Amino acid sequence: MQGVILAAGKGSRLHPITLSRSKAMLPILGKPIVERVMEVLLANGVNDFILVVSPEDRDITHYFRRESTLEAEVRFVYQTERLGMAKALQCAAPLITEDFVLSACDNLVTTADVGRLMASWQTEPQPNALLTLMPVTRERISTTGIVAMDGPWITRIVEKPTPEEAPSNISSLPLYVFSPRLLAYLPEVAPSPRGEYELQDAIQMLIRRDGRVGGVMVERRLTLTNAADLLALNREYLMHGDGRPQLEPHTVGPATQLITPLYIEQGTVIGRGCVIGPNVYIERDCHIGDRVTLRDAVVLRGATVPDGATIVDQVVA
Repeated sequence: MQGVILAAGKGSRLHPITLSRSKAMLPILGKPIVERVMEVLLANGVNDFILVVSPEDRDITHYFRRESTLEAEVRFVYQTERLGMAKALQCAAPLITEDFVLSACDNLVTTADVGRLMASWQTEPQPNALLTLMPVTRERISTTGIVAMDGPWITRIVEKPTPEEAPSNISSLPLYVFSPRLLAYLPEVAPSPRGEYELQDAIQMLIRRDGRVGGVMVERRLTLTNAADLLALNREYLMHGDGRPQLEPHTVGPATQLITPLYIEQGTVIGRGCVIGPNVYIERDCHIGDRVTLRDAVVLRGATVPDGATIVDQVVA
């Protein structure tokens, strides 16, 4: 099965962090979030990836061609205009030759949940599409796609309805399994009132004309929309990830305490009398001054933390 990852977004709600790199390339303990998404799919047998990226994002193409150790084929297609998920998928369509998983680059569910999604795809009668579903609060309804269901099948999907218009409180997450049948409907999608080509409109055509669009419920997912999410994702991987703690600072000054869980990359200089940790991720080539306190924090590559600073629950760029 192929995997299509949508990774061309700018991440404007993450400014100024995303002024120097795309959202897809923001780090989760030493790896870009897009690679963390791909790892979960790879663990479930997806090893042929198509990444839809911006032609301006040279970091992502360089990383997967030169630095990544992911044991999978990775190909790129370029989305020159950001006009919605349907248009992004249309960019990838010429390379799609079989059933495929579609995921946003900033949406993480567990390996087990992806396994259940894959297992459901093999049931009879085989679906034409599977959506990942999760209940949301009333306040979140207008921020996501909402579905109506009849038994195991989805009968309707509505993009960002008001709470009064919503057919339920069950949201569709940006993780799907599709047959190539969906691709035929993409050219029919018209722009929405906000000027985007919504994937939900193509899914609704599939529901109406072919049927057998199902869903798999998950209880939890992690996503990246703002700096607080970047903190939460790195904390999650520090505390529950499979990777071992990494402590490779270039130098550490006297009387400095390092309190795990920690992940410190190469090239970082840490001054004297500091307290670093717990729940701290320091990317490469940072400079941490003397008498600094860092706790529940992320320090991005090349950043400087001045002498005497106290950084708690913050991202330093």
